[in-house]
Amino acid sequence: MCSTRTIDEIFEGKPDELILAFDQVLIHVIDWNPCSVGAATNAIVFTKEKAWLIVKPMAKLLDLKFYHPEKIEHHLIKRTVHYRKVYAHHIRIADESEVTPELLSLLRMGYDAY
Repeated sequence: MCSTRTIDEIFEGKPDELILAFDQVLIHVIDWNPCSVGAATNAIVFTKEKAWLIVKPMAKLLDLKFYHPEKIEHHLIKRTVHYRKVYAHHIRIADESEVTPELLSLLRMGYDAY
C-alpha cells in the first residue's frame, strides 16, 4: 500500500484519545517480530508476510481490523466480514484504556495466523 501520507497526517484533526489508543496498540505489537508498520491513504497497516492488522482512525473511534482464517466469536468483535479465505474482524475502541490484555490476545491471534 503505497502512500505519501504519514501516520501523523492520518491522525490530523482526530481526538487525542484516538492517538493515545493507537500509541498503546503500537507499543504492544511492534515487538512481535517480524512486524512492520506503514501509512496507507486513510489507515495504518501492520504487516508480517501479509497485512494482518489495519488501524483506521474514525471520527470518535479507532477501528482495528485484523485477519484470521477462521471466524472468531468474541464480545469485543463488533463486525466480521468473510473474504475468500479469510475473515476480517473489526474491534472499535475509543481510548487507551480499552487496549487490554484481552484485546491484545485477539490481535495476537491475527498476527500468529500470518
